[in-house]
Amino acid sequence: QVQLVESGGGLVQAGGSLRLSCAASGRIFLINSVGWFRQAPGKEREFVAAITWSGGRTIYADSVKGRFTISRDNGKNTVNLQMNSLKPEDTAVYYCATNRGLITTISTRYDYWGQGTQVTVSS
Repeated sequence: QVQLVESGGGLVQAGGSLRLSCAASGRIFLINSVGWFRQAPGKEREFVAAITWSGGRTIYADSVKGRFTISRDNGKNTVNLQMNSLKPEDTAVYYCATNRGLITTISTRYDYWGQGTQVTVSS
């Protein structure tokens, strides 16, 4: 199995920044890509960004392109999500997840999930 622990969430004003981290441990060899998803109250979980474990490819939801950056810290088995120019609509619980297959936006293809970290953006 793969264990994932998210950190870095919090409360920030609109226009501010936060950096989320996802630390992976366990059977790291099962990881081909890592994705970030979010779920706001009363809404379905949605894709935010993903990166291949090698760090060579990234994909983003249109709603975060140009504002969020996903990156891989090779030395620490960690994937980061730098979130800039935050908006109130970015408020959600953010989850990281790992995928054994091709990088994808589809949540059901991700195998292991963290417990999430709350991000709240005030207007």
